Amino acid sequence: MSGWFPFQLSLTRRESIMNRITDRQFVHVFGARLRAVAAAALAALLLAATLPAQTADGAPAVARVLTLDEALRIAADQNKDIQKAKEFRRKVMGRYLEERAAAMPQVTVTSSASRDSDESQKAFGGGFLEDFDFDVTRNLYTAEAGVSQAIYTWGQVGAAIRAAKEGLADAEDQLDIYQQAVARDVTTAFCGVLLARELHALALENVAMKQRHLVEARRKSDAGLATDYDVLAAEVDLENARPAVIRAENAIQTTREQLRFLLGLEGQVVDVTGTLEAPVGAYPAYTPVLEIALQNRPEISELGHQANIAKELVKIYGAGDKPRVDFRGGAGWRGQTIGEGQADGLAYSVGIYLTFPVFDGGRTKGKVMQARSDLETLRIEQAKLVDSIALQVRQAVDNVHEAGEIIRALGGTVTQAERLLAMAEKGFEFGVKTRLDVDDAQLNVLQAKINLSRAKHDYLVARANLEWVSGTITTGTP
Repeated sequence: MSGWFPFQLSLTRRESIMNRITDRQFVHVFGARLRAVAAAALAALLLAATLPAQTADGAPAVARVLTLDEALRIAADQNKDIQKAKEFRRKVMGRYLEERAAAMPQVTVTSSASRDSDESQKAFGGGFLEDFDFDVTRNLYTAEAGVSQAIYTWGQVGAAIRAAKEGLADAEDQLDIYQQAVARDVTTAFCGVLLARELHALALENVAMKQRHLVEARRKSDAGLATDYDVLAAEVDLENARPAVIRAENAIQTTREQLRFLLGLEGQVVDVTGTLEAPVGAYPAYTPVLEIALQNRPEISELGHQANIAKELVKIYGAGDKPRVDFRGGAGWRGQTIGEGQADGLAYSVGIYLTFPVFDGGRTKGKVMQARSDLETLRIEQAKLVDSIALQVRQAVDNVHEAGEIIRALGGTVTQAERLLAMAEKGFEFGVKTRLDVDDAQLNVLQAKINLSRAKHDYLVARANLEWVSGTITTGTP
């Protein structure tokens, strides 16, 4: 997340700076806004996401496989919100150049050629004027150069230039806000694809297990060691496992499409490479993370720049009813012809001009009141932002701790569940366990693996969110 000199500040220029303060929606709601946009796009693409992408000739499109670092670099360049923020920065740079140019001497060069005729001269016919022949046509030629320079503007010029510089810094902060938020969301979406792929693999593994059990049930039935009930139960179990595969396949397509949307890659198919494996190390402490966040979060810097702009606006508006002094000068050549007569020569003018707005109906007072109110509002927002960041840090630290503890708790669960399944299958083979015992053991294995995969995903997402909260997340920018 602006015509300053000579400083007869126009309403448009004044309001261009004011809009920088009041029109805050460009940045501060980025996180919620981006998720809302992504959700809307995802809902619209949900049906299409279930279908395989195709090229123009109808062949399946080849997916572009990305690492997380590659995805972050692409997003930093192609994400639509980041591109919009860059364009806003360029626009603000244009405003700054405009304001800086207005602080320079204004030099103009003009030239003209005209012809005029005044028939009213004939009304003087009569008396002694009858002996004169009046030519009522005149040709006039001019070429002039002029210069103007504000001398004293009651501090408006300096305040305007400082406000423009603060605006540039503010635009850089807004871009940084977008880049960090996009990096967080890309990382989350990337991990979402990895999770969807793991859940799909687990679903396929479960189907394969059900198929083996069906084969075994049929073999035992043929040998007279199992009943038709056992075979039918195995068939039902297999069919009940297939929908999970379909749902997992759809989840893969959906999460990949969400990632593609965040990357800004139109008309492409993306996939990811990597795993959800992440060692759980020492947990971060609240106080050090908060200190880092208060130093690094661009939102804090942005509000500081906007507060500085508001301070300069108070000065600018406060000088609205004060006198100003300008220098104006010009020199040139003028020539004219009237009938057969011709004259030409140099012409110049130079002077110091004093402008003193005696009465403006209270306009200046009203603008100063508004600017001071905006300044106080920004100071309140600064205090609120610090409190909000402290809350975000607390939640992020707690989420990392929670996700890490869940991973550690689930560390041996999968191994234990697999041992129980092996024991149940062996017992069923020798007739000491029932089909229900085997089914329960299978379900425990599947659920343990799903829980562990989700815990790994949640931990990676929690770490990414912690980095975003602290302002240290990798954005993919050079």
